[in-house]
Parts: sequence; C-alpha cells; structure tokens
Amino acid sequence: MNELVFLLEEASIVELLKVLVPRLVPEHVRCRYIPHEGKSDLEKSIPRKLRAWVNPEVRFVVVRDKDQGDCHAVKARLRTLCQEGRRPDTLIRIVCHHLESWYLGDLAAVEKAFALNGIARRQGQQKFRKPDVLANAEQELKRLAPQYQKIAGSREIAAHLNIDENRSHSFGVFLSGVRGLYEEETGAT
Repeated sequence: MNELVFLLEEASIVELLKVLVPRLVPEHVRCRYIPHEGKSDLEKSIPRKLRAWVNPEVRFVVVRDKDQGDCHAVKARLRTLCQEGRRPDTLIRIVCHHLESWYLGDLAAVEKAFALNGIARRQGQQKFRKPDVLANAEQELKRLAPQYQKIAGSREIAAHLNIDENRSHSFGVFLSGVRGLYEEETGAT
C-alpha cells in the first residue's frame, strides 16, 4: 500500500488527521484527506469515489460521526456503500458521538492547546471518563474552552493529543484500525 485515502464527513477532522496520521503510518505512504459537506454528501460520494480511484495500492478509510444514530446501523450502511463501490476492504470508523468526544478524552491536550489551567484534572469526573457517551460533546468542550472553533481548534488540540492515553474508546478503535492496515501489509502483530 502506497496511498491512504480518508473520506471524511467534515473539514474539521482533516485538521486533526493531518497531525495525527503521520504519527501512525510509514513515511512512504501518501495520505489524502477528502472532506465532505456532512454525512449525506459523504454517503452519496462513497461508491463513486471508491470505484473511480485508479491506484491499485490504495486503501480507504471512511470516518463519520455517530450523531444520534445506532452505531451498528450506521456502520452497516457505510459497509453497503463501500461494497457498491467495489471496495469491501475499506476501513470504516464511527466517531461516537462527535469529533469533540475525542478531544474530551484528553483534557490535558485541551488545556495545553488553549493555555488553560485546571482542565486536565477534570478528566477523572464521570462525564469525562467515558466521553463517547456524551451526546453534547461540542457544547461540553466549549464550556471548558470557550475559544474552541471546530477547524482551528482541531488543529490546535491535535498537536497535543496523547495517542496512548485517550479516554475516548472510539478514538482508540480508530487508531488501532489505521495501525492495523499496516500490520496486515507487513505481517506484523
């Protein structure tokens, strides 16, 4: 595999992945990040983009928020779209509930990104121990860091995220999935 293409629901996750993915994949892999204008736009484009890509050594990763949907139903729908695009090997990852849940999983990164004091110690509070269950993650993040803006904030927080100690389960699943693409290729375990 020499190319990794991320099909994404929105532009804010692009900023995160531009910082995060180089920490996960070998240097020789070219990464592309293709944002969409929401989940409907993403879902409409999946079969067409997967069929049209000409590089036989490409792998795809689809990333979409769970929002209020059922995680298994969302993933099944995306899997069907990937099969329609003749790429059943596409890695599908669901962000539970929203991208901000990943940031709430590492409050030390939020604290550093915005030069705030006392945010990291709140990680032990019940709602921040399992941030994926928060349906209002963006509002919670804005309460902690009022200056947070989706795109610029994603860029700032990404620079400080600890990929080994994040409380967001869906973030960990995303990381292991991307890492797993290269373990498959090299035979590493």
